[in-house]
Amino acid sequence: MARILVAEDELAVRQFVTRALVHAGHEVTAVADGQQAIETLAKARFDLLVTDIVMPEVDGITLALKCAKEWPGLRILMMTGYAAERQRAHNLDALIHKVITKPFSLSDFVAAVEAALKARH
Repeated sequence: MARILVAEDELAVRQFVTRALVHAGHEVTAVADGQQAIETLAKARFDLLVTDIVMPEVDGITLALKCAKEWPGLRILMMTGYAAERQRAHNLDALIHKVITKPFSLSDFVAAVEAALKARH
């Protein structure tokens, strides 16, 4: 079991990935944007951050950069439905585990999460 923080502004996607992670046996905290994610990370330790790239307030790219500085051991998995944003995230290859493209299947998402968690050891 891992402690996972999900940052996703779309309620349906946030609920979908949260249910998938809980079903896979993980402890999940879900927030609606990057600013809430930063506030949550300051209060508790997580094994993995799953974040959308395009969000209001603080986007996923800014969040990943902040996490790399403040919480360097935190693994990061990004999600996006936008090809241009996926390309922007590839500039962060040293900081993030992977970018998974929406829409994704439940099994692809859980496999990406498990791979990110295994990579941290």
